[in-house]
Amino acid sequence: MSDLGGGRDYVVDQHMRVTVLTRGAETDGRHDLIRGFAAPGMATALHAHSRYEERLVVLGGQLTVWAGPDRVVLGPGDFYTIRMNVPHMLRAGPAGADTLNISSPAAFAELIERTATPGELAGPDTDLDLELFMRVTTELGDVVLGPPGTTPDALGARGDVGAIHIAGEG
Repeated sequence: MSDLGGGRDYVVDQHMRVTVLTRGAETDGRHDLIRGFAAPGMATALHAHSRYEERLVVLGGQLTVWAGPDRVVLGPGDFYTIRMNVPHMLRAGPAGADTLNISSPAAFAELIERTATPGELAGPDTDLDLELFMRVTTELGDVVLGPPGTTPDALGARGDVGAIHIAGEG
């Protein structure tokens, strides 16, 4: 990923690097846009967003999405929308995952900018301040439901609202 300047590159931990492409302030809060690279096998915690939807576009690699009752494997060109309040977990494939993440209304870029380490300050031992991350993610309306790698079915979670998946051509 290339640096856009203005301090937009961040390291979440040793498994995730992101660039904030569009901040919520630049869209009057309508949405934000993040480009992220997740290392091979990286998994998120099982969580749900109570204030925004999450849209994912895979640019390279592979990303498996567990959202409510669905499990979908996405490759380059694939698109997936996770609606508000749907428990979900993401796992990068064997070569990692290069993705665009759009949250609407804006929220994810703020989470990154408030909790991740600016790229120019990151080193080989950069780690996530979990206490700060949990405080900010809760403030932004996210609910953590299980540790990394936990899928919705493991908790009996149902995503009755559902998710939208559109497979890309080729």
